[in-house]
Amino acid sequence: MNALVVAALALLAVAAAPYVAYLSLYAWIRPSGSPAAKEAAEPTVSVVLPTYNESRIVEGKLAGICDWDYPAEKMEVVVVDSSDDETPDLIRDFFEWRESPSLHLIEEKERRGLAPALNDAYAAAQNEVVVKTDCDSEVADDALRQAVANLADPDVGAVTGRNADVLGGSDVEAGYRGVQGHIQALESHLDSTLIFHGPFSAFENDEIRPIDPDSIADDTELALKIRRGGKRVLFDPAIRYMEAAHSAFGKRRKQKDRRAMGLIRLLVQHRDALGGYGRYGRLVLPFNWWFMIVSPWLLAVTLVVATAAGGSVAGVGGLAVPVAVGAFVVLGSRELLGPAQALYALFDTQVSLLRASVKLLRGEGSAMWDVDAELREVYE
Repeated sequence: MNALVVAALALLAVAAAPYVAYLSLYAWIRPSGSPAAKEAAEPTVSVVLPTYNESRIVEGKLAGICDWDYPAEKMEVVVVDSSDDETPDLIRDFFEWRESPSLHLIEEKERRGLAPALNDAYAAAQNEVVVKTDCDSEVADDALRQAVANLADPDVGAVTGRNADVLGGSDVEAGYRGVQGHIQALESHLDSTLIFHGPFSAFENDEIRPIDPDSIADDTELALKIRRGGKRVLFDPAIRYMEAAHSAFGKRRKQKDRRAMGLIRLLVQHRDALGGYGRYGRLVLPFNWWFMIVSPWLLAVTLVVATAAGGSVAGVGGLAVPVAVGAFVVLGSRELLGPAQALYALFDTQVSLLRASVKLLRGEGSAMWDVDAELREVYE
């Protein structure tokens, strides 16, 4: 057999091995629900909401928070705003005639980035539990009750949930979130999950640590620090939120690449956690290192070697590999792969992780976030 063909097959086997191992572990453990010892509870809650030029959607978001199935008198809304439009005025008007939940509005004189804004909001939060949510998301009415039930477990310091419905109808994102949900469920039953989600994450106030001002993975960074502090951080599929996403390959890059950069940089910053903190450092973090840092490069090398192997065996016919990959991308981005859409969603994520790695090596990566006007339209 041609040496390049053997090399391509070997690379593919090496790339796939950790995923097969995780699938086997999932089949053995068969995780379902939250691994926390959940109990009904009603602690006081601070809802942190960062805003930047959200005038078109902020009132709907605030109305959604007020509609949560939770006593309003036990809630405060802490808004940290850096807008240069009428967003803060709309927020004040919304709460003007409401006694509860109470409002704590922090108006920044200049836009500094999300992490510094969140540090100020978390410092201002007075209540026992702190929930962070994004303006461009919708949260199920019972999400807060599910979250505090998890946090009633004394071993749990933070909890996040799942994107139960991708607004805008992106099957690509839905496929990825489905796979990601299975991974996070397994991680939570093993010990703790890594990735936390901006649309809805809840933390014990006493466990909150300052975030790196340059962080672009603020929710996950806080969860990681809480786990390093000794408490578990969990994914509970009963906590549901809805977030919009694109399917088109080009449009997805901006949204996905930034997230990928934040996660990769965070893993590198906390590389000393590998091997420690129980199964979190021995299983969860190594798998995420593989998925986010090693696997994308290995996949790229595999495709290059496979193309070269095809060329050495079949001449011009070796172009079948890049042509097949191109067709896979075109069909996947148009949501025409049927049952294979989930596989394409993983491939799409690996593309973003590879691009993010290259950008970070070039010294790129800003803590500032840009408003995606097209996705904002979904919430109006």
